Amino acid sequence: MAIHLGFTEADTILISGAGSGIGRATALLAAGQGLKVSAWDVSAEGLAQTVKEIQRNGGTAHSWLGDVSNQSSVEEGMADVREKMGLIRYLFNNAGPASANLMEFDDALLISVGSVRRMTDAWASSGLPEGAAMVATTSVAGNLIGTDSAWYSASKAGLMGYIRHLAAYRSGEFRSNGVAPGMTDTPRLAAFKASEVGARVLDRIPLKRMATAEDIAWAALFLLSPLSSYTNGVFLPVDGGWTVTQ
Repeated sequence: MAIHLGFTEADTILISGAGSGIGRATALLAAGQGLKVSAWDVSAEGLAQTVKEIQRNGGTAHSWLGDVSNQSSVEEGMADVREKMGLIRYLFNNAGPASANLMEFDDALLISVGSVRRMTDAWASSGLPEGAAMVATTSVAGNLIGTDSAWYSASKAGLMGYIRHLAAYRSGEFRSNGVAPGMTDTPRLAAFKASEVGARVLDRIPLKRMATAEDIAWAALFLLSPLSSYTNGVFLPVDGGWTVTQ
């Protein structure tokens, strides 16, 4: 049975990090809801695969190969979407560095939180239709649990703080919410999943499995959707109950 979240067909959603994992899953599901999808990524190969699959299933897709941490790339990309797909009602700020990356703390925070601020400001200043909404991928890390990556925990907590600021002070323009994955079965966590530590963590999840990318994608789309029109400033863990066992 098809799932309908109340989106108006032919509205546009912009999804960063759409070349793989959660971003790709969200792009495909959004297209299935009748939305036009602007897919962004730094990987040309992954981006092309996402767009090809959307189009093969009869959907409408636009792609932008660019870095969301680069101001010029963001501004040029946003202008290109507006020209080709019209106003962007929904923004899914999903792109960000993986927790396994060895990054300098200050630089990582500037990239992780700064890119979401940059994308959100560029999107909002491009002109928003009524009912606009933004969701960002944060994490249970830094918000509910600590991890051995200092920059990752700090950036994900900082990102949720920014979302709460937007919800409190810019709700006249758009709603803002955070979706917070736990262990998710994507290429980024393949090595962790196969490790001894990963097996121990998995055993503590009450549902006894990792999330699929689609599990997170459906949660993100619900937060963006008209069905969630009174949901603002929410931190939504999608972790199979993992953090309630800690």
